[in-house]
Amino acid sequence: MGSDCFWLTDDRFARLKPHLPTKTRGVPRVDDRRVIISGIVHVLRSGGRWADAPAVYGPRKTLYNRYVRWAVRGVWRRLFLALVAEAGPADHVMIDSSAVKAHRSAAGGKGGRNQAVGRSRGGRTKIRALTDREGRPIAFLLTGGQVADCSAGATLLAELPAARMLHGDKGYDSDAIRRQAEAAGVRPNIPPKSNRRWKPCFSPALYRDRNAIERMFCRLKDFRRDATRYDRNATSFLAAVHIAAIVSHWL
Repeated sequence: MGSDCFWLTDDRFARLKPHLPTKTRGVPRVDDRRVIISGIVHVLRSGGRWADAPAVYGPRKTLYNRYVRWAVRGVWRRLFLALVAEAGPADHVMIDSSAVKAHRSAAGGKGGRNQAVGRSRGGRTKIRALTDREGRPIAFLLTGGQVADCSAGATLLAELPAARMLHGDKGYDSDAIRRQAEAAGVRPNIPPKSNRRWKPCFSPALYRDRNAIERMFCRLKDFRRDATRYDRNATSFLAAVHIAAIVSHWL
């Protein structure tokens, strides 16, 4: 086993195992889930092609097929949500987004705009997230890079858990966002825009810790296939985001 290869430790795999699929098709085979998941994480971290994955992880086609098929079946998302639920409710929630450059191989996916590939100066895909006070992600959403934060925020807030307060930057300062948070019993702490006639209440002291979500995006982009989008299908790229979040924050 190469020293540069990623391997799930016994403790990490023990936390994942109860949430992994157990049904197999055809002839029963040796449980290879630990090796396959380690290989998938290695490819996402290194940013290499699936065809260049180290041979110690087994057939490259098996790595890619497992990654894509589990993405389509929602396995990676359910695994992420299961680990988030184990941590319990969050009292403070933060919302933000980060732009990701899309490689030319990510263009041309079936569905066009439905694949969350757009055009903007900051990037062609935006990863949008909710995190707890410690900067651990609890929900994700992908959109095209040109979509406004306040527009996408309304969709993301549908995943808002029970909490005391929501922190966001000025991009989320809209009456609709504030009403949606308050309807869920969450107090919005968002700095008002300078052109507002009526300035809502805002606490700079509580807002000071909001940089935790920015640090989360930095750790997420340590996975090079999250820092640059290579997947044409939005479902596959979102799976890469979920896997990076699991390894970086929840294991």
